[in-house]
Amino acid sequence: MAETLLVTGGGRGIGAAVARLGAAAGYTVCVNYRSNAVAAEAVVAEIERDGGQAVALQADVAREEEVEKLFAAIDAELPPLTALVNNAGITGHVSKLEEASTQTLRDVIELNVLGVIWCCQAAVRRMARRHGGLGGAIVNISSGAATLGSPDTFVWYAASKAAVDTLTLGLALENARDDLRVNAVAPGLIRTDLHVDSGMPDRLETMPPQTPMGRPGEPEEIAEAVLWLLSEKASFTNGAVLRVTGGR
Repeated sequence: MAETLLVTGGGRGIGAAVARLGAAAGYTVCVNYRSNAVAAEAVVAEIERDGGQAVALQADVAREEEVEKLFAAIDAELPPLTALVNNAGITGHVSKLEEASTQTLRDVIELNVLGVIWCCQAAVRRMARRHGGLGGAIVNISSGAATLGSPDTFVWYAASKAAVDTLTLGLALENARDDLRVNAVAPGLIRTDLHVDSGMPDRLETMPPQTPMGRPGEPEEIAEAVLWLLSEKASFTNGAVLRVTGGR
């Protein structure tokens, strides 16, 4: 039976890599995006070119009402939802905490924390056995920053990802008997546009010496960890935060 994987922020970076690998694993993939329709449609086209099935759906998951519309669209248009990857997230512009604007703090918390919570709520209502769902798995994209604190860059972002880790554990325990597993992947320094967006375009050149492996990771390396956690190969893995940071 066909099953759907929803990837929030699936148009680029880690999200796009997860979408492509998920399609290769046999999922019908919903590539969610907030504003970059061109990038999301390009991922869908690539998946379809390789023989997979995908659709791009717009929604700002930092807005509760748009989350509801997104999941309602999946209900109406796609096979049953059995997998969710909460990938959408932002850092805000780099600075010390005392220099960060209230708007930056709100934007980060609303997307990275509330957005993940709202998507998890909607997914549980559809996937958990007690709600008549087929079961499945949720993977939240956390960050190595959650345990490093990100001083002098984005402490608030690190705090938002620590919240994701706690949410992952609690939700995993809450749904363990309903055939719904919840885990997280915590990437380290990864080659994505996140660094440009945060105001550190040269971070990939300056940070690798702090990583024991001496290089940044690639989005595809994170996607492999995500797809393992979604798969039956991880059937006894629940409430875990899998650190994929090159040792940092």
